[in-house]
Amino acid sequence: MTYKALTFFDLDGTLLNEHSQITSEIAEAMAALRKNDVLPIIATGRTEPEVHAIREAAGITSNIVMNGAFIRIDGKEVFSDTLSDDLCRKMYEAAKENGDELCYYNERGYRATGYTEEMIGAYNYVRSPLPEIDPLYFEQDRVNMLLVLGVGNDDYYHQRFPELTFYRNTPFSIDVVKKGTSKGTGIKRLVELLGLENVPTYGFGDGSNDFALLEACDHKIAMGNGIQELKELADFVTLKNTEGGIVHALQHFNLI
Repeated sequence: MTYKALTFFDLDGTLLNEHSQITSEIAEAMAALRKNDVLPIIATGRTEPEVHAIREAAGITSNIVMNGAFIRIDGKEVFSDTLSDDLCRKMYEAAKENGDELCYYNERGYRATGYTEEMIGAYNYVRSPLPEIDPLYFEQDRVNMLLVLGVGNDDYYHQRFPELTFYRNTPFSIDVVKKGTSKGTGIKRLVELLGLENVPTYGFGDGSNDFALLEACDHKIAMGNGIQELKELADFVTLKNTEGGIVHALQHFNLI
């Protein structure tokens, strides 16, 4: 397939509305992109089961999930980066020492080490189902990303695990991936795997974990509801996600 452009979308605060849903306006815009030979791709910290309904509603078949640790293009797995059992065990022990819980992620789902108010708050925050409990899940299945479920201790994890990257994406949780792994590295890897280095890329985001996403793209678009630092990085600041910001930006760049 020959593409005229690649578009990468964050979810919460970007492609989704205030109820974490895909509107008919967004679904129509994604269809218009595909008609114009522009590939829409979700780029998120979530795992695939959490975005399946979103993909279906938007008509999107490609995603970079778990902050760049797993990539699927047109329904086919093309990349998966995993954390070692030893590292997962050390993170499990560190979380327990701090009174936090941990969640293990792969493309099929997620399992947590225990229930806490912070864990419930984290999944309610992104409107995802609560995970099943399986404290040593890493011993039986691959793990692409971890989630620390807690409201503090950020500095502790940063200092103790320099080989990992930590993104606090909600007040209740921190995404954990290999050092240097990000939405941005996922985008660059996808472009290389598809051999599309000369195809223009457009990145859309609103939050702190979208810096790498925008930096990896030729055209950087920040949502009107985005954080100020991201707007300063952006080439174009569109309207808020609740005010038609995605469609406004796509029209601005003549993608639809």
